[in-house]
Amino acid sequence: MYWDQLSSPAIAKLDRSIPVILPIAAIEQHGHHLPLATDRMIGEHFCRELDKRISNQILILPTISVGCSEHHKEFAGSLSVQHSTMLQQMTDIADCVKHYGFKHLLVLNSHGGNQGIGQVFVETFGYRNQDMLVALASWWRVATEELQKIQTSGPGGVGHGGEFETSLMMVIAPELVDQDALTDKANIPTYDWAEGDLVVGAKVSTYRTLKEMTPTGAYGEPKLGTVEKGHAITNVVVDQLEKILADIS
Repeated sequence: MYWDQLSSPAIAKLDRSIPVILPIAAIEQHGHHLPLATDRMIGEHFCRELDKRISNQILILPTISVGCSEHHKEFAGSLSVQHSTMLQQMTDIADCVKHYGFKHLLVLNSHGGNQGIGQVFVETFGYRNQDMLVALASWWRVATEELQKIQTSGPGGVGHGGEFETSLMMVIAPELVDQDALTDKANIPTYDWAEGDLVVGAKVSTYRTLKEMTPTGAYGEPKLGTVEKGHAITNVVVDQLEKILADIS
């Protein structure tokens, strides 16, 4: 069920133990071949698939579409808010969810730049509301082992606008994937201990802008994206999210 598609009386009648999902995303460049809305569309794609499976068992809030994307602003079109703004917006929405008596909140993240402030939200809001379960799930983290079996690129292949995001967008909105603009892997190396991608995270976190990571704005192997992989990624991620939501309901 979608929060904003229900009437006020319908919301009032719901069981307060139903998990509420808050999707958080980004509007930012995704290389030469994917639209700015890629992260938002991927997060909403997973929500739609969950709604198809367990519609009456979840409540999906409107997406926070613009996230923390300062590191993308060297590429035209990227939008960003400050971390403090993002934290305040998440907190204000969660306060409303709490006000109406709901007990379980899952933040579903589809943008790497939101992970840090997302964890701060979990810790600060969770501390203030210890009678409420608050969790953060980035889609690429919930099914790591299964996703590694789908990956055909090497290390660094499933980063920003790479193999996985390209595959998902081929399923979600193939008309928005510019096949003629798919680029070769152009990752700029850094320290071995700071190398990582969506599946295998870096041992040590460092700051680099996307321009410092890749001249094309895509980190990984866009040309290895396929529709088949997009469906496989969808299935394993939604399977795991469904289990998580069942556990917290």
